[in-house]
Parts: sequence; C-alpha cells; structure tokens
Amino acid sequence: MSQSAHLRSDDHPVAKLPKQPAIKDENLEDRAPAIEFRDVTKMYGPVAAVTELSLTVRRGEFLTILGPSGSGKTTALMMLAGFESPTMGDILISGKSVAAVPSYGRDQGIVFQSYALFPHLTVRRNLEFPLEMRGVKASERAPLVERMLKRVHLDSFGERMPSQLSGGQQQRVALARALIADPPILLLDEPLGALDRNLREQMQGEIKGLHREFGKTTICVTHDQEEALTLSDRIVVMRGGKIEQLDTPEALYDRPATRFVANFLGEANVLDSPELGFNDQNFRGKVPMVRPERVRISGVNSPAPAELGQSQVVTGIVEEMIYAGPLRKYQVRVGDKSLIVRQHVASGQEVFAPGGSVRLDWLRADVRLLDE
Repeated sequence: MSQSAHLRSDDHPVAKLPKQPAIKDENLEDRAPAIEFRDVTKMYGPVAAVTELSLTVRRGEFLTILGPSGSGKTTALMMLAGFESPTMGDILISGKSVAAVPSYGRDQGIVFQSYALFPHLTVRRNLEFPLEMRGVKASERAPLVERMLKRVHLDSFGERMPSQLSGGQQQRVALARALIADPPILLLDEPLGALDRNLREQMQGEIKGLHREFGKTTICVTHDQEEALTLSDRIVVMRGGKIEQLDTPEALYDRPATRFVANFLGEANVLDSPELGFNDQNFRGKVPMVRPERVRISGVNSPAPAELGQSQVVTGIVEEMIYAGPLRKYQVRVGDKSLIVRQHVASGQEVFAPGGSVRLDWLRADVRLLDE
C-alpha cells in the first residue's frame, strides 16, 4: 500500500477518533451533499454582504468562489468555516445544520492567504499540532507527519522554523497541516495570493495533485481568474453578495451569461455598435460578445477567409501591439470601438505595427449573447 493510500485508509488513527455528533450522521452522509447554503444572508448593520445565497457543493468536488472585492465571497467562506454566523438562512454539512457549531467543532482543514503557521514551532511541530489536539498519541503522530512531509516534498525541512522557509514552502506546510488530520472538507482562502507568478503556477499543480489524491471536498475563494479556471470543477461568480453565474470553467468562459461575467472572467469584445454588425432589433436587448482569441487579424489585402459567408468582417487601425511571449495582443480601432485580438505567435507570422490598417474577422457562431 502506498503512503498516500495509507493516509486515507480506514486504519488512519484520526479516522478512529469520535466523530463530531453535531455534524456527523453516517446515514445522512451517504445521500446528502457535502455542503449546502440555504437562503443565507449576512448583514453587517444595514449592509448585506451576502444576500439569499443558495448553493450545493458535491462530495469530492473542487468549487471556487470568484469575485471582486466586496462581492461576498470571503464572507461566504468565513460563515462556512464558522468564523461568522448567518443573519438568516442555514448552512448544512453532510445534511446537518452547523449554524450553532463553533469553528473548532467543524471537521474542516483551512488554509489562509497568510498561511497562519505557528512561528515559534518547527515545521514538524506545526504538522503535529492538529493531531495532538485530536488526541492522537505521539507514537502515531510521528509516522503520519513524516509521510505528509514526504508527500509535500519537505521531508528534510522538518526541523526548520517557518521563517526559514520560502513562500512556496510555507504554503506546502499550510496545506499539509490542513490535510494531515484527514478532514472531509478543505477550505482555501486566497491560498496563492502571496506568491509570485511562477510559484503560483507551481502550487496550482500541487493543489490539483493533492485534490486528486485525497479527494477532499474543497472550497476555494480567490479573485484570480486564471487560478479559478485552472483548479476548479465548478466556479461560482459572485457580484454584490449574490451568485451571478455558476458553471464549469469551460462553460463560464465560453458561455458567460452576463456582461459582468464575460468581463470578469477574461477579456471580452462587446460588439454593440453598427460598425461591428450590431442591430438592436436582431439581438432583442441582448449584448453580443466575442472573445479576443476568436478574432482573426490579417492584412487588408489578404485573401478573404474561407468561411466568409459565416463571418463578420471589419477593417480597423492598429492602436497598440503588445508582445507577451507566446501571444501577441493587438488593440484595433474600428469606428468608435476598440477591439482586442489575442494571437498565438507562430513562425513566419505577419506582425502589424501601430497605425497600420488591418482586417478583423470572426465566426458568427463564436458570438455570445449576454444579459446586461
């Protein structure tokens, strides 16, 4: 048996500990969703941070709550963690209400943006702490800690203090500490926000690997769209304390329901001008949008696109070209609108300088109709 399998097996010492009666019911667990928000509202004085939030989280899924500052995403996570209480509504874990259960009584692992490691304890002692609080004997704690340190590639760092670790290493310790007690639910609060881009990408892979391996129901709060698209089974986009849209990453990106979602989750070209083929009578109150990577750019004298009859074709003036490694990003003025084009760099490709005339075209099938 592999070490990771041993950590998840029924003979895990933590698995033998008494379950929290307030939230554990074996019969309910077999059929209830992992987490439910039922018409949850959270008021801070006269201000509603979350309004009538209803959400069901499936067992074992990775769900990300995404939104700008003030959207209610962190408040929702803090209520689930037990650090805030709903003003109205209820939150259920495995079919049981946790509204009256304090944070320490909820069987959850939590990773904060600040990592919240104990600065006066070694890495090994940081990992031992949640096991010690659950009454796991020292003789049983030691092998569990060693296995987890190896799993997060820190087996030679056990005696170091958190201040002696890099940001990525501290993040691994925080993840290991959240997982070592084998909780069914893992909560991540902006887990990669303190890391630079390269480390964020590396840790995204690490988090995905840990999720596949341990199968925890995971709720992640972030404002980083790329992080949400990379990690999630489903994404909740919040706005003003309410759910704007809930779907898979691919569906959210390719078929956003509203202008807000389209602009928040990536870049969007809104085609609401006559120069771009917009006719309000045809769209009946909807707003047409096309993603920048769906727009093709070419010289004005280039051969017409093969799908000319299925395409919208316009001409414009290049305002800006930005080289970004694998991509070139063009900003093109068409009438009174500025469109964005994202083009993958290829050998022998024509490059268009600012001030030059270009032709843009996109398939009408790639246009999405949005609500305001």
